Amino acid sequence: MMDKKNITGIILSGGKSSRMGTDKGFLLFNEKSFIQHSIDALKPFVENIMIVSNNTDYDVFGLKRLEDTIENAGPLAGVYSGLKQSKTDYNLVLSCDIPLINSNILEKLIDAIDYDSEIIQIESHGKTMPLIALYKKQCEYIFSKFLNDGERRLQYTVNQCKTKNVVLNDEETFFTQNINTPEQLNAILK
Repeated sequence: MMDKKNITGIILSGGKSSRMGTDKGFLLFNEKSFIQHSIDALKPFVENIMIVSNNTDYDVFGLKRLEDTIENAGPLAGVYSGLKQSKTDYNLVLSCDIPLINSNILEKLIDAIDYDSEIIQIESHGKTMPLIALYKKQCEYIFSKFLNDGERRLQYTVNQCKTKNVVLNDEETFFTQNINTPEQLNAILK
């Protein structure tokens, strides 16, 4: 297993949450905020966790909070902001809207580390998930170039890197659900 000193946790909490109508990171599931579920899943593997958000309310978690280096540029800028501040070769990146995430899923990403891959991401139901992924620090330079060229699509930029997918089985896909709407939230609360 990779040493915790070589991995930083980066949680993206900068979205507009327009479909949910409120900041998703603070929504509750099993009496814990969504973001706390991400923090708990990361803790066994990382020494430091950073939250990328312009919302100062996240300071309550006592973690380093970063503002987006480039504002209104979506998750691509969020990942870039985290990588830019990271001091480790490897970085576990999670969005704040996956309250079912657990350490077993993240361990699969770490176990898949190899010499070549710059990004190791989860694949669930045939879809890649660049916001449940392990990024090498060196991706910072590729992301910077694309952002400076006006690119805003995370998936497009990820596809320009050397990627590897970790395919989940049907049972594991349950833990990677993005909760973006009140309907999706109600479905997991039942």
